[in-house]
Parts: sequence; structure tokens; C-alpha cells
Amino acid sequence: MRHRSLLILTTAVTAGALTLTACGSRDDSGGGGDSGEKTTVVIGLDAPLTGDLSALGQGIKNSSDLAVKTANKNKEVEGVTFKLEALDDQAQAGTGQQNATKLVGNQDVYGVVGPLNSNVGQSMQKVFGNANLVQVSPANTAPQLSQGPDWQKGNKKRLFDTYFRTSTTDAVQGPYAAQYLFNERKYKKAYIIDDKKTYGAGLAGTFGDEFKKLGGKVVGSDHINPEDRDFSAVATKVAKSKADFVYLGMEYPAGAPLSAQIKKAGGTMPTVGGDALYSPEYIKLHKKKSEGDMATSVGAPLETLDTAKTFIKNYKKEGYKAFYDAYGGYSYDSTWAIIQAVKAVVEKNDGKLPEGEDGRKQVSEAMQKVSFDGVTGAVSFDKYGDTTNKQLSVYEVKGGKHKPVKTGTFQGS
Repeated sequence: MRHRSLLILTTAVTAGALTLTACGSRDDSGGGGDSGEKTTVVIGLDAPLTGDLSALGQGIKNSSDLAVKTANKNKEVEGVTFKLEALDDQAQAGTGQQNATKLVGNQDVYGVVGPLNSNVGQSMQKVFGNANLVQVSPANTAPQLSQGPDWQKGNKKRLFDTYFRTSTTDAVQGPYAAQYLFNERKYKKAYIIDDKKTYGAGLAGTFGDEFKKLGGKVVGSDHINPEDRDFSAVATKVAKSKADFVYLGMEYPAGAPLSAQIKKAGGTMPTVGGDALYSPEYIKLHKKKSEGDMATSVGAPLETLDTAKTFIKNYKKEGYKAFYDAYGGYSYDSTWAIIQAVKAVVEKNDGKLPEGEDGRKQVSEAMQKVSFDGVTGAVSFDKYGDTTNKQLSVYEVKGGKHKPVKTGTFQGS
């Protein structure tokens, strides 16, 4: 039975079976199409499936897998069987770029979900752009990926028409956190630390700019190497700083031990960060010292959304070993967006999926008009390829779990 919230709003399925001709592989045993043939369309996926960030990566892969299974079960596109090809980037930009080249080389691939890390996404964009292969990230939040390097100067420029994302950006995530901490928690003094990576430095930058604009004071700032695990020197500085809180622009493998070491050094202030700290893994690595720490994340808590109920139920039913985590809903919606773009192209071409680069280009162009009610809410894209859904949430660690304390939409100051 089809989940109503996942119906495409901009297209309607053409009546009757669709006979496809594509560079996708043919399966004569299938039941779709007038000829009894099915075309296999591959959706690529890139994420850290091993290593420190594998919990997030596995959640992305499993959620995408669930979308593919749902599409096939419901015959979302008659005559088409979707297949997922998941590749491991280990959170490394070079590996991600190699994976992008591999996916481009597979002519059955019509769209790619991922990656998790903004620096990895940045390394893949040109490869996909040159091949007219659409990419939809469920997790990249660095604004420059969609709006260009001068976005903060008001000179926004879309670099790749093939790049889209279902998560909102740090252009709103950082300021949203700053407004919450300054206006609602009444915190006036911040200590800011980042890991110098695309995501971490960018998030810390947008947070700091907004916090100072509001009247807050940055009493100290530092940079760390995300590969390190001994942060005692920085931790001591933070503990003695008299800051109301410390803001971390980094991911949980470094953020958790840094926060724990600040507390060990005598710091009593909470640690706050972005969506890369919003994971059960942060709490596990923190070793029971994370109470009161906070993290923002994109969207509203899935468990509170009516649109996510079927996703959560079906995810559990599939028995995936890894939790869907912070980006599961966004991964499902990214995959579903590609499926809907393929569907629109098939309908436009009288039941045929064009071959090669032309087919990929048409799918990429169709993505710009995709609009549906997804797991995470309304899914559509603006002129930069960014999601039109700007909701964010603040979570606080209470009783060993991240509990939502605020959900809303960023309001410019």
C-alpha cells in the first residue's frame, strides 16, 4: 500500500504500462511494460560506510535502500526496477572523487545520493556536473556548495546545475543556534572551536557572525586537528575562559572527546554544536559526561512528524542493524526525489527513458521541478538546488539521549 505522503505533486503516472528503452540493463523476467521487460535504473550512493562516521553513513545507506525497495514494491515507475549501488568514501574527499568517477562510468546510473561530508561533496561536484549526472545530498550543509564561494558577500552563484540537497545549510543552521542561545538561554559569552574543514569552519563562522551581531562576545577561539584525540591544552584554555558555553564546528568523533576533556579540566559550561554532533554516537563516545550538551540539526524530529510514521515503521520492519540516525529521513527523500525525476522523464518521453548523457541531463533538469510530501515534510528545491524546507531543531542531552527543546524556522536578524 502506497504511503500517501510520498506522492509526487507535479506529475501523474501515465495510464497503462510503460515500455522503456534505455541504456539501463534489461530484465526479460520482469512483469512491467508491454513487452514484459523491465529496465534496471541504478541509483548510486556515496557515504562513509566504514570508519568513525560509519553510524551516520550506514543510516544514510539503509534509508536509501528502503526508498528503492518501496519504489519497486509499489511499481512507482512501471517497467522500471531501481537498484542501489552504495560506495564507501570513508569521509575522505579523494575517495569520494574516485567514487564519483566510478558512478559516472556506469551508464545505468541516473542519479546519486550523498555524500555526508561537505568537503567530500565539494570534491564530487565537478565530476557529476561534467557528466550531467544529478546528485542529491541528504547531509551537506556548507552553503558554498550550492551558492558559490562568495555567498556571504551577497554574490550567490550556482556552480553546478546537477547539485541538490534535501538538508538545509549552515547559512541558517549556525545563526539559528546563535539566536536560540543568546535570546532564549541568555548566554552572552562564547568560546568557539572548529576543525578547519569545510563543514566545521563554515558552521563556526556563521554561528560566530550571528552571535556577535546579536551582542554576544566571543571570549576565545581555537582550531583543532580532527584526527587528534588529545585536546588537553585547548580544553584547559576553555575551562579557564569563563565562557557561558563552547561552540564546536566539527563532527562527533573529535567533538565528543574534546567536550569530555573540557569537563575533565574543570569546565562546567555546556558544549553546543551542529548536526554532526546530533548522533547517539556522540553520547556513547562522551562516556556519560554529555548531560546538558546541545546540538542543532536540520528539520524537525522525525518521531514528531506524521509524514515519517510509515518510514520509521518500515525501517524497523526491514531489520536494519544500524539506526537511521540524523540523516535517514533526508536520505530517503533524496532517493525518492531521484525516483520522481526519473518518473517525470519517462512520462515526458512517452514511456521511454533516453539513453546516455541525454537521459542523465533530462533527469537532472527534471529534479529542479520535483515536489512531493516526503518523510521530512515538503520536498522541493530553490534556484540554487537547496531545499525549500528551512526548519531546524535544537536538541539537549537529557537522561542519556538527545531530546528536542525547540523546533522552528530561522528568522533573519
